[in-house]
Amino acid sequence: MNKRGLCRTEETLSSDFIPPGFEPETDYARFEVVTREDFSDVTFLIEFYHPMMARAARPGQFVIAISHEKGERIPLTIADFDAAKGTVTLVIQAVGKSTREMQQICRTGTQLFSVAGPLGAPSHIGDAKKVVCVGGGLGVAPVYPQARAFKESGAYVIGVVGFRSKELVFWENKFKQVCDEFIICTDDGTAGIKGLVIDGIKQAIESHPDIDEVVAIGPPIMMKASAETTKPHGIKTMVSLNPIMVDGTGMCGGCRVTVDGKQQFACVDGPDFDGHKVDFTDLMNRLKRFKEDEKLAMERWAAAQN
Repeated sequence: MNKRGLCRTEETLSSDFIPPGFEPETDYARFEVVTREDFSDVTFLIEFYHPMMARAARPGQFVIAISHEKGERIPLTIADFDAAKGTVTLVIQAVGKSTREMQQICRTGTQLFSVAGPLGAPSHIGDAKKVVCVGGGLGVAPVYPQARAFKESGAYVIGVVGFRSKELVFWENKFKQVCDEFIICTDDGTAGIKGLVIDGIKQAIESHPDIDEVVAIGPPIMMKASAETTKPHGIKTMVSLNPIMVDGTGMCGGCRVTVDGKQQFACVDGPDFDGHKVDFTDLMNRLKRFKEDEKLAMERWAAAQN
């Protein structure tokens, strides 16, 4: 793995870089999808086999995946990894042309064309004694490895997850295995408490005035609201940013974000940042930059399916 956290592929691995325990027959795996699971009509999971990447992965990191030879590069936060099994798990929401393609073609037994990673700086777990791990919607998946890491470090972990309704809830049992307390929030009240994740955060703060840190992952508006909820209490709050990204190694500059008044690159300086210092307005405006292009690409792809 190089200094930016990029796991070298077969083509770039040289004879002077042979990691301990390296097995050519298995470690040059071609990203075979070994598990596919659908959580809803748009949210699905794929688990692919690549032992080197599984051993290198850490909580908070991401990959850039390409589903087929002419596919788009898609940055996806790692939702789980298992070094013993040699697998990496991604949870994807099919909302645009490329993710719809992945939903259509990524089945058990197929292969992803390419996956670069793990990328980004791993989350800093530190020595926090009591932590709240918050996930909203698709952000529920990538906050899981952090909750597990905090639990393994000896922290008291409170999980707070938010969904629109009970039918969309996933990984409840996985979270309960690594959380000392677990709060589900749904917009319609069909599971857990009725409300948003900020209601779950408020509940946790009321019950635990000694919380050391909050980690929040989800849509920008949700992370912004989470940071605003914790700020009056002076609770350290880390968020994982999801700006537009191209190469994922700090060269293109597409993933610029403003943190504490300074320009940062989410792919190499993050993706985790202090939520109290992030300019969420700038982030949300940048995310809208290619909305019209995305709409046209989706329309062309949909038309080609008919």
